[in-house]
Amino acid sequence: MTRRSTFTDQSVTYGAIGATLDPDLLRYPPTGFRPAEDSVRLGSGADRFARSAEALMTWGIQKGAGFEVTDVSAGTGAQYPGIVYDANGTPLAEQPALRQEDRFGPDGTPYIAAGMTATLVRRGRIRRHRTPVLVVYVIDEPKRVGLAYGTTGGGPESGEESFILEHRDDDGVWLTIRSIFDTRGLAPAQRRKRRELTRIELRALHPAYA
Repeated sequence: MTRRSTFTDQSVTYGAIGATLDPDLLRYPPTGFRPAEDSVRLGSGADRFARSAEALMTWGIQKGAGFEVTDVSAGTGAQYPGIVYDANGTPLAEQPALRQEDRFGPDGTPYIAAGMTATLVRRGRIRRHRTPVLVVYVIDEPKRVGLAYGTTGGGPESGEESFILEHRDDDGVWLTIRSIFDTRGLAPAQRRKRRELTRIELRALHPAYA
């Protein structure tokens, strides 16, 4: 069962909003976009899942990957819940209401919510690179938590990236990062930097690197 909050009231720099949720993303990406999917096991058990989820939803991956998260704003406009399906893929007759409570990490950092905007700042060799993003959806389930954000302009990349944490039936806790980026204007070196950044993001919540 999927509970999803989505926000698309503001402009992003690409048209395929929410494409990282598509199970066929790798086979049929939007035209001109390069898809990627990478997963890592973070450990096992409910405590590992809870700790990882808390870090994930308070920008832990971005901070662990070397980003400074600035200009965070809750955004404006209405949020609405995605459709909830049963195990057979049929929409439920009674859809749950959108959860409204505010949640915070131990240091008071608000949990990431659909519609939030932020600027991710990373120091390069010569200058600081700024990537403004909009959180386009949030997943909040008992054993599946995550988010995706898309670029809103002002940076070299255009696309969407999702970070989904799962507590699987074998008790393993897994992080999956999926992305689609328009690579038509990127040099090979920039593409390699994107892949290296993904590897760093995968390690950000791992207890061996934290």
